[in-house]
Amino acid sequence: MAKKETRAYSRYTDEAIQLLAGRIKATRLERNITTQELSERASISRGLLRRIENGDPACSIGVVFEVATLLGLQLFQSDYDDLVLKNKMIGDKMTLLPSRIRKAKVKIDDDF
Repeated sequence: MAKKETRAYSRYTDEAIQLLAGRIKATRLERNITTQELSERASISRGLLRRIENGDPACSIGVVFEVATLLGLQLFQSDYDDLVLKNKMIGDKMTLLPSRIRKAKVKIDDDF
């Protein structure tokens, strides 16, 4: 079996991960939700939930965000509509970049 390499993260990244992990765990405990209940709702294992709550940086960001959302934690200090608006603004900004910088989108013709 290959040896797992340890990746170094900046202090800022480590603190941000620990903050989110702590908020997830504290919110779960405040709401009296068991690890079993939350892991079932998120469709993940209890071990993965434990790793998220311990601040393991190797956890998938999508899974971490889903767990936070299931607990009602607000991410990016924005509600859903604000996130949609900000994503649209980023998309508009990306279209202004020269085509050599951004990848061309491939249109799939699935009209049979």
